Amino acid sequence: MRTVSLIVPCYNEEPSIMLFFDAVTKVFATINTDEPRYQPEYTFIDDGSSDHTLTILKQLQAAHPETVHYLSFSRNFGKEPALAAGLDAATGDLIAVMDVDLQDPPELLPQMIDLIENHGYDCVGTIQKKRRGQGRFRAYLSTKFYKINDAISEVHIEPNARDYRLMTRQMVDAITSLPEYNRFSKGIFSWVGFRTKYLTYESQPRAAGDTHWSLMQLFNYAIEGIIDFSDVPLKIATWVGGASFILAVIGLIVVVVRALLVGDPVAGWPSMVSIILLLGGIQLFCLGIVGEYINKIYLETKHRPKYIIKERK
Repeated sequence: MRTVSLIVPCYNEEPSIMLFFDAVTKVFATINTDEPRYQPEYTFIDDGSSDHTLTILKQLQAAHPETVHYLSFSRNFGKEPALAAGLDAATGDLIAVMDVDLQDPPELLPQMIDLIENHGYDCVGTIQKKRRGQGRFRAYLSTKFYKINDAISEVHIEPNARDYRLMTRQMVDAITSLPEYNRFSKGIFSWVGFRTKYLTYESQPRAAGDTHWSLMQLFNYAIEGIIDFSDVPLKIATWVGGASFILAVIGLIVVVVRALLVGDPVAGWPSMVSIILLLGGIQLFCLGIVGEYINKIYLETKHRPKYIIKERK
């Protein structure tokens, strides 16, 4: 019997855990109708929850000690470290990454398993057709992010792709071998390569609770994704800096010629102040871009762990 490891990050997901477990259990019962072929292995990651998430995970593990495991972080580290911890802990032949809120439909698992086992794929990912429950502005920004990232990065990420995917042991071993502290999983999944098939599905509402992602968190996550897989922002800073330097030289020549030919009247200082402020703003903008990359380098050089596990079972 082959084992399918399910990596499930949880942050204040008290009302969703049992709903998720019951739904996935039913799917595996369907898969094993004729004969027991696949054994689920649940690995829940409690990402520093402040509700009763950990208590429920302990109760679930006590009831199913052979198939249910959990990791509890010492604090909230974020979804990316939670995914990394789950992938590090997974022991299955096939490994799936899923959200506990059932926005990732477990009913796709039989098809995903079939595509890997019988059609030679190393990974089966998923794409949402529509983002249900998400405002138009938020959906618009998400769409633009994928277009911008695709235009400036060597790594292609499918628009509206979810983290929900099923992967082979070989692919997961390649992912966990990457040592970086700053992680953007969707980019990493694409960067390692391997033969991938995407399934499209209608977006599903949350089974319970509310989303924990604010607009600012999503924006910061998008910036991190761009910086982690593209050096184009640095090139933009270089181009902008070079262009402003050329304009400044031209402006200096104009000022000198004007002073020689018609004198140097006091009038015109507002335009000069405006130019100075413009150039200063460009410099600060470029320094901000460089600073983002330096910050990433700084975090990498510290060699801090991506997460700290307080309790596991």
